[in-house]
Amino acid sequence: MENNVIAPGILYIGADDRELDLFEGQYEVPEGISYNSHIILDDKVAVLDTIDSRKADEWRANLEKALNGRKPDFLVVSHMEPDHSALVKEMIDKYPDMKVVCSALAVKMMTRFFGEAVPAERIITVKDGSTLELGEHTLEFFTAGMVHWPEVIVEYEQKEKILFSADAFGKFGALSFDDPEGWACEARRYYFNIVGKYGPQVQALLKKLSGLEIKKICPLHGPVLDENLEYYINTYNTWSSYQPENEGIFIAYCSLHGNTEEAAKKLAEILRSESDVKVSISDLRRDDMHEAVEDAFRYDRLVLAAPTYDAGVMPVMEDFIHHLAIKNYQNRKVAIIENGSWAPAAGKKMREAMEAMKDITIIEPIVTVESTVKADTIEKLKTLAKALL
Repeated sequence: MENNVIAPGILYIGADDRELDLFEGQYEVPEGISYNSHIILDDKVAVLDTIDSRKADEWRANLEKALNGRKPDFLVVSHMEPDHSALVKEMIDKYPDMKVVCSALAVKMMTRFFGEAVPAERIITVKDGSTLELGEHTLEFFTAGMVHWPEVIVEYEQKEKILFSADAFGKFGALSFDDPEGWACEARRYYFNIVGKYGPQVQALLKKLSGLEIKKICPLHGPVLDENLEYYINTYNTWSSYQPENEGIFIAYCSLHGNTEEAAKKLAEILRSESDVKVSISDLRRDDMHEAVEDAFRYDRLVLAAPTYDAGVMPVMEDFIHHLAIKNYQNRKVAIIENGSWAPAAGKKMREAMEAMKDITIIEPIVTVESTVKADTIEKLKTLAKALL
């Protein structure tokens, strides 16, 4: 993207936020986030989304430079989440002749966000197949309800064959950050933690878009995707159909005094000695919870290892399982290691929680660590490793 030009007549006017530490108040973003916004300059001028108020001044400057004395005819509102709509009311007030293009549900949300209704004569509501003629450029609209809010729309620019995909295909990380791990790592963490619950809705959107010739994808967060688009679309299809992306075993553990940790690490050691299968391990007490969720979805096998706590499960493991449940975790094999000094209960509780999810197969046997890892514990872990492999 040279000089913010996406294609002739289509410019990027968004901004990076390298100071943000928590996205949506919960997801760590050590490399920041981008708030993407675009403008199409034709016989008519269309602005595609505003951005977060944190970067309002930078966005205003980018918009004014792109307009070069012109006024926008349309403001397309793809998504009403505040990191994309913070300046919508300001635009409505500043440009009284500008029309707002959005879904019917977005109109209702505007009243909630702005405290007053946008005049009906200022609104153009769109649905699947609606178009907006700008001159040489034409925008075609598709509803994308629950990807990942109900009012979402995406836009397809027919001349340049660009999909403006709202939060779909987004990733963490500012555009100025050259991610050495490429797109998938932070896109995966973004997808499963933000969009992941709504796999069927993502599948429905992919089906709607399947007949389009797409040359570029411009999400509301993250880079323009313009090479090997089949990879990105196929990856999104894998994620949204709840299929494992990779064969492998993810071990998520927590530990009160180090004994459950020892058992989890011993299992990883046994697995690695018996096979070349990918084994990833995470200490839920210290590691990023949302990266753990990402890895649980990435691999086809999951091991939960936790001690009994207050006749239940150590809270951080309970929280992890809760995260999996609310994101519709499914279609995986799960093994369980529990620990207890007088009345082990964690295994039963973890099993019940996982079996309440869809298409979860519990790998037998559940291993009980009786306080500390001993010779018989290691033999049990070897048996479990064979079942996992």
